[in-house]
Amino acid sequence: MPADIILETDGLTKGIDLSVILPVHNEARSLPILWEEVTAALAANGGSAEVIFVDDGSTDGGDAIIRAMCGRDARVRLVRLAANAGLSAAMDAGLRRARGRIIVTLDSDLQNDPRDIVTLVSRLDGWDAVTGWRRDRHDPWLKRLSSRVANAVRNRVLGDTVRDSACGLRAMHRRCLPDLPRFRGFHRFIPSLLRLAGYRVIEVPVNHRPRRFGASHYGLRNRARAASEDLLAVRWMKARWLRYEATEEP
Repeated sequence: MPADIILETDGLTKGIDLSVILPVHNEARSLPILWEEVTAALAANGGSAEVIFVDDGSTDGGDAIIRAMCGRDARVRLVRLAANAGLSAAMDAGLRRARGRIIVTLDSDLQNDPRDIVTLVSRLDGWDAVTGWRRDRHDPWLKRLSSRVANAVRNRVLGDTVRDSACGLRAMHRRCLPDLPRFRGFHRFIPSLLRLAGYRVIEVPVNHRPRRFGASHYGLRNRARAASEDLLAVRWMKARWLRYEATEEP
């Protein structure tokens, strides 16, 4: 575990079964609907839970909505980044503060369906991590095409078989967190990075819905170059990953 990756809540997980991490950037109109859906999913899943909203420098007043949620429900926590730092930073901030034995990540734009949380968590009995596969995507055709091409290129370069690496709906055991490398762009490669660290990862089909409010924050222009650079970095990491067996003799 790299020295600069420290989980702030190690040893504080007693009593919390599930942490749901929701990165947020200018999704104020989605938040009330999302919260109703998440609370229903938590009731269906059972057990104790916390919900961590990570505000990535929003400017639409969404933080006030989340503060109101905190006042009504003790399970809600708000983490605010000082300025917009991107999805990887928001994800990392949430992961560092999560206290649950199981960690779930979810997009805040209502395209992921919180009802799938129960499905993903149920598969963790036999796997270290479960990631969603948006088999029937409801995005514009160009976004669907670019995603299909990006996944194909990633798999070719990394020698992997991940069908939907960028799906934000994931569940994993807490034990995975210390071995998940963190860097700008790591959110695009979480299934591959976990497999690289030796964890068993499975993809399961999840529901995907059309965007109801606003527009996507990501597109070809603002992520193609960064994604390509990140891919080469992960390929280098995979080639240089330490692999060995050792025993200590008496």
